Amino acid sequence: MEGVRKTRKRKRMTSRKRDANGERVGRTPSACTCSCRKVIGPAPFHYEEAAIAERERINYEEKVSLETARAGLANRPVRVYADGIYDMFHSGHARQLMQVKLALPDSYLIVGVCNDELTHEKKGRTVMNEAERYEALRHCRYVDEVITDAPWVLTEEYLEMHKIDFVAHDDLPYTTGAADDVYQRVKEKGMFLPTQRTEGISTTDVIARIIKDYDMYVRRNLARGYTAAELNVSYMKEKKIKLKVNYEKIEEKLKDKKKEIMDKWKESMDKGNELLHKWEDKSKEFIGNFLDMFGKDGKINHWFTESKLKIGRALSPPSSPSREDSSSPSPCTASPPMKRARYLSPVDDYDYSDGED
Repeated sequence: MEGVRKTRKRKRMTSRKRDANGERVGRTPSACTCSCRKVIGPAPFHYEEAAIAERERINYEEKVSLETARAGLANRPVRVYADGIYDMFHSGHARQLMQVKLALPDSYLIVGVCNDELTHEKKGRTVMNEAERYEALRHCRYVDEVITDAPWVLTEEYLEMHKIDFVAHDDLPYTTGAADDVYQRVKEKGMFLPTQRTEGISTTDVIARIIKDYDMYVRRNLARGYTAAELNVSYMKEKKIKLKVNYEKIEEKLKDKKKEIMDKWKESMDKGNELLHKWEDKSKEFIGNFLDMFGKDGKINHWFTESKLKIGRALSPPSSPSREDSSSPSPCTASPPMKRARYLSPVDDYDYSDGED
């Protein structure tokens, strides 16, 4: 069982190998009536062998209605055609082609791309040339075939030559300056497959973004080595842009220098605040120690009071005991003797109260 698993894994790994063109090697695609391309790689052009072989095996006399195609009841691959300019290929283009590819089961998607001459005449200048636009479409995963030099208006001969069953495009009338809709005939024949536009993105929107930031892109490309002539910029415009770039560089340097100075100043202020807090803490500690030593209830005052009491005790004698507590009076504490009464003469003792002399 383990050997069978290893063999299957080896076969899967072999089938994933591809050559320089992105095509699988080591595996021959089996014949299949399905329209999906078994060989992974860029979609072929309409004049290449793979596209011709696919087209020749289709019986175009067997017509397929849109209802039958949507129900998946067609006996052959359904060939769906989508055309456009596809300048600056973006996600809106890819989503439109995805809608076409997934709209019908077993569909074969053919994309027609107009050349530069026809596009410039009908619509205007393009950013990408025709070769670049063709190549961009070939590498979209939903595309099965690319037709170069596609016509602006689809004719019966063109539809029959490429055996096209349905034409896909958004449902809005596409006039491009003319009064009639380009897809009016296809709609009348019941061969039209409507798709939805992707809002918010288009080639015009992308170009508008570039124009909006024109100076920025010119500065960037001049910095990358492009010349003013390559960018279609005048000599004065080039000098003006370079002067502005130099000014912005100087301004950026000044901003960096200012930021550096402010950072250093902030760092020094932080250090100063830190030292101030430390000094404040130390000063509080010093004042506390000073008050603890020299304050009203400090150690010095307490020591002075104790010393004063000790000196007072040393100089003053102890108090004498009271009389009640002593049995015999002490000569130091006894009261002095009372004075004797003075001797009075008879004359002094005479009573003068009777009024006689």
